[in-house]
This record gives sequence, C-alpha cells and structure tokens, in this order.
Amino acid sequence: MKATLLKIYPENPEGRKLDKVVEVLRNGGLVIYPTDTVYGLGCDLFQPAAIEKICRLKGIDPRKNLLSFMCQDLSQASEYVKNFSTPMFKLLKKSLPGPYTFIMTSSSKVPKTIDPKRKTVGIRIPDHAIPLELITRLGHPIITTSVHDEDKIVGYPTDPELIYEKYIDHVDIVIDGGVGGNLPSTVIDLTSDTPALVREGKGDASLFQ
Repeated sequence: MKATLLKIYPENPEGRKLDKVVEVLRNGGLVIYPTDTVYGLGCDLFQPAAIEKICRLKGIDPRKNLLSFMCQDLSQASEYVKNFSTPMFKLLKKSLPGPYTFIMTSSSKVPKTIDPKRKTVGIRIPDHAIPLELITRLGHPIITTSVHDEDKIVGYPTDPELIYEKYIDHVDIVIDGGVGGNLPSTVIDLTSDTPALVREGKGDASLFQ
C-alpha cells in the first residue's frame, strides 16, 4: 500500500484530516509530519510494532533506540519523567513549546517495549499546531524522530513532496504542512543538577547555561 500525501494548513488544521491521521496512528501506522524544526517521522507511543518499523526504517536496534516522543504540554510530559522539580518546571516553561529536546529520567509510565533497561527519555513539545493537534486528539504522546537525507550537505529534506516520493512505500501518511526547516532541535540533558548541551540546533542553548 502506498502512502497518502495529505495537505494540512498549519494556520488552520482541518479536524477531519487530523482525525484521519490519528486513526492511522491508533492502528499502528507511520506518519511523517511538519514540526517547528525539521519534518518528523512518528507513530503512537503505545504501538510497539510501529516503533519497531521506525527502527528498521532508520537502521536502529529496537533494543537500543534513542527515539524521543512529543507531548501535548508540560502536564502530559510530567507523567513520563521522574524528578520533575519546581526549578526544572520553571526552566522548561520558559522555553516550551519550542525547538528543544530534553533528555530526562524516565518514569514507569514509559512503555517497556521501547527499552526496558533505558533510564532516560527525550521529550519534545513542538511549537507547531499540526503535531500538537495530533497528540491532543490521540490522547497521549507520539514517538518522533527526524527525517534525514542521505546527502550530508542537505541534511534534512524540507520539501514535503520530495519526502513523500522517498517514503511512499514505507509510511502510511505524509502530511504536507508547507516547506520544513533544516535545523534540528537543540538537545539539552536534564538528568543531573546542571543542564548539559548535547546538540546545538534551532533552540537558543544559552538559556540553559
């Protein structure tokens, strides 16, 4: 079965189209969508077979995957991490939603199918209406990973139609939400008392120094 290319306008996402995508996610499908950084590839957090599909597609060992997941807001994110202190909450509130991935200590609510031995999880709350609406309608987080290009110079593809051509046989839906960005999220490790920069991307890393 070939993927569907679905045009959704970020300024005013159509509920009927969003519901169609959510149904695919609930049924274990893979979806590519725009974010506030680069285009992302994702699935329902509670669909282990779909997570394995993403790992195969990205050439990642499912037992060692470092996939992050997107949450609707800080309240939802707090269910999946431990040690969510007041200072940490204030720090996150300043920068989210936004182009950051935060590595935090995972709680028991993170599905064991992701990695039973893994102690941390990457959390994203994107500043983009389409993924936020999908998460809201789904009712829980979406596993997410960046769509990469083999071309090291290109890095991250920005044209949804070209992404569709590449992934037509590998995913269920590609959402065309307009031209994407080519800078990934800034990754900050919050597992110790002092925030540590893991990767500098679109987000302002100086906020955490």
